[in-house]
Amino acid sequence: MRFLVRDRVLGIGDDYWIEDQHGNKVFLVDGKALRLGDTFELKGQDGRVLIDIHQKMFALRDTMVIERGGEPLARIRRKRLSLLRNHYRVSLVDGTELDVSGKILDREFAIEYDDELLAVISRRRLHVRETYGVDVVRDDADPALLIAVAVCVIQMAEKEGESD
Repeated sequence: MRFLVRDRVLGIGDDYWIEDQHGNKVFLVDGKALRLGDTFELKGQDGRVLIDIHQKMFALRDTMVIERGGEPLARIRRKRLSLLRNHYRVSLVDGTELDVSGKILDREFAIEYDDELLAVISRRRLHVRETYGVDVVRDDADPALLIAVAVCVIQMAEKEGESD
């Protein structure tokens, strides 16, 4: 299933809708103002919070935490740096690890589990300006989690780009 995300730099308090391939609003990314660090909520069509995303404060490395229902679900950290590709590691609370690699700032990257593709994030083949697609490849994958991971790594990569 393909989701379309408007590619705006998410600032404090910014909100935007994520649509499916038919143009239906599916998820709302709600940027929370007046909070310390980066904080976002991924909400469903009904306004119910599905996933809470926040920056882990006082961590040695930049870390984002994803929670569902107030319980930790995943932690995202930069894995390593190479000249052409960025790598991030997503550690789920059940011990599963996802790898995110590619050209994050160009919105050309993939999310994999054990070398199996879960989602592809890309601007290619899209005619809508400032939009990227999140193509969830596996039917049993959690689209909300994969979208949250994409939002997190883009936010982290943009922050790292600002500090360089």
